[in-house]
Amino acid sequence: MKLTILISALIISGLLTLSYAIFVKKNKGVRNPKLSVYDFSVNDIKGNKVHLSKYKDSVLLIVNTASKCGFTPQFEGLQKLYDQYKGKGLVILGFPCNQFMNQDPGSNDEIVEFCQLNYGVSFPMFDKIDVNGDAAHPLYEYLKSNVPNEKYKSIKWNFTKFLVDKNGKPVKRYGSMTKPQKIEKDILKLLK
Repeated sequence: MKLTILISALIISGLLTLSYAIFVKKNKGVRNPKLSVYDFSVNDIKGNKVHLSKYKDSVLLIVNTASKCGFTPQFEGLQKLYDQYKGKGLVILGFPCNQFMNQDPGSNDEIVEFCQLNYGVSFPMFDKIDVNGDAAHPLYEYLKSNVPNEKYKSIKWNFTKFLVDKNGKPVKRYGSMTKPQKIEKDILKLLK
């Protein structure tokens, strides 16, 4: 009798665990107002784990980047914003992504070298990630699902930008065509 109860309990426990895992996978990116970007960890471009809580109380501009894209010159505008407002609380976080027509095929070392040599990038760059699909980084699943009034759930192209307030909450999303200088007024509102 005790063995039957134990086996039943193990089966139920296994089914509950499996059901939860399926729920989490199916509902990846579900809107969750209790979370913030500070609840996520990422690897920097050198492979070191970084807790995004490190940037608490900063305004963040999170960008999926690519080194061989028609929008790659936006690195220059991003760096200008960073230089101008980093002392006032702005941090730009760059996430290389190779999902869009293989436009960032290099290694992390090649990417950081390219960004520094060609655009003087000094803002934090992170490990190459996926932003869409089953392998999408959880940070991007969170960003895509938690921007207010945003109808697009997938990232359409390189240099999609997410503006995040000092509480770690995404407030606005900008497409690839939006140049960094066009975001300046929104950044200034959040830096106050």
